[in-house]
Formats: sequence, C-alpha cells, structure tokens
Amino acid sequence: MRHRPIALDPADVQIKIRGGVRPGDVRRARQTVAELSRLAHEPVLGAKVTLATAPGPEERRTAEAVVDVQGRLIRARAGAASTRAAIHLLGDRLRTRLLESARDWENRRGRHHQRLQAGRDAGEPRIVRVLSAVRAVPDEAAVEMDQLDHDFLLFVDPVTGGDCLVHRTGGGYRLVRLDPRPELPPPTCAAISVAAEAAPRLSVAAAVERLELGGFPFVFFADADSGAGRVVHRRADGAYGLVTTPH
Repeated sequence: MRHRPIALDPADVQIKIRGGVRPGDVRRARQTVAELSRLAHEPVLGAKVTLATAPGPEERRTAEAVVDVQGRLIRARAGAASTRAAIHLLGDRLRTRLLESARDWENRRGRHHQRLQAGRDAGEPRIVRVLSAVRAVPDEAAVEMDQLDHDFLLFVDPVTGGDCLVHRTGGGYRLVRLDPRPELPPPTCAAISVAAEAAPRLSVAAAVERLELGGFPFVFFADADSGAGRVVHRRADGAYGLVTTPH
C-alpha cells in the first residue's frame, strides 16, 4: 500500500546559501520544496536546498534541492538570471522528479517479479555496458560529476590505481573505495566523506537483484570474478546500465 503523503513543514527544509540571497527567496524556497514533498511515494526524511550566486559579471543564480525519500535521494537543479526564477524552475523540475519516482515505485514491485521470471526463461536481463575511462583524484571526480550533472561517477584514482565511486549525498559527496584502507590519502575537499565499508563483492546478476529489491538508484560493487569496480543502475529505457573501467 502506498504511503499516505504528508508534506514537510517549511521550517524542516534546510537552506544553504552561497552568495547574496534575499530572505524572501529563502522563504519561497522552503515553501516550494515543503509543498512538493507531499508528492513523494514514501516518508520524506528531510530536504535540503542550496541557493547560490555564481561569480562573474552576469551573476547567474542557481537553486538545487535534495529530498530524502526513505533513504532514496531525489535531486533537482536549476539556474536562471534571478534567484526567484531559479526557484520557480527548480520547483517544476523537482515536481517532475518526484512524480517519476512515485510512478517507478508503484510499478517496480510488479515489474520485479516479471523480470525475474523473464530472466529465468531468457537468461540474464538486458545489460547495456558503458566504459568509464575517467582518471582523477576524488576532488576532481566530484567536479566532473557536477559538470556532467550525474548522481554518481565511477573513476580510477591515479594515486592508488583503484576503482572508486563518488556520489551525491544530502549534504555533499561520498567516496566509496573497493578497499578503504586507513592509510590511503583522504580527499582535500571537506564536503567529501569517505565510506568506511568496502564495496560488496558480487556477480552482475546479484548486483541487479540488490538494485531491484533495495530500491537503490545504483549499486557499486567489486566484480565477483575480476575484483574490478562496477556500477549497475536503472536506465530510462528499462534496461540495466553496467558501468565498468578499463581494468
């Protein structure tokens, strides 16, 4: 049964400001995200909005929201000439993301049984493989992920030579290593936290099953055969994406 939607109180929406932002725009951002939270498919654990002014002669304004829906992060971002316009555009995009997430949640339970049955009859689910040749230290990887507007990025750390994943969290970024040894150099960016646990060692089929049953947007794992880093995620066309490195 679907969760009965209960909107957040505007005071529960965290606001982070970078640059000059008027108090009225802060209130508008809180109200916008709080009202949209009622569209979530499960209980909303929290929400954070970042309002920023990009440096430069045009001073472009951006608004970004991250809504934590029972551990699943729903993210939207918008930019405009004014903070008010950016918040308005952000609201439209966040509404779309929340509605898409709710529809996906309603359909996933029925699709999961069908996919498992189809997998037994026709072999492995359709996998679309993508090669990630990104070599970067964690701080550079986080910047590249932002530029690509992705929620995660699989990359090779040239310092350690290991496959790593950086992904968004409600308060910044998180770095996951295949082997998180304590002597490895930490990121220099304070917004990047480091996971203490190692990535699980799984087969592709087991990673896909974990993705479906757990309701995760992606799963980072060490390949059961090679030990190399892999990421499985859902694609818009219904297939599974498998991101690998050149290792």
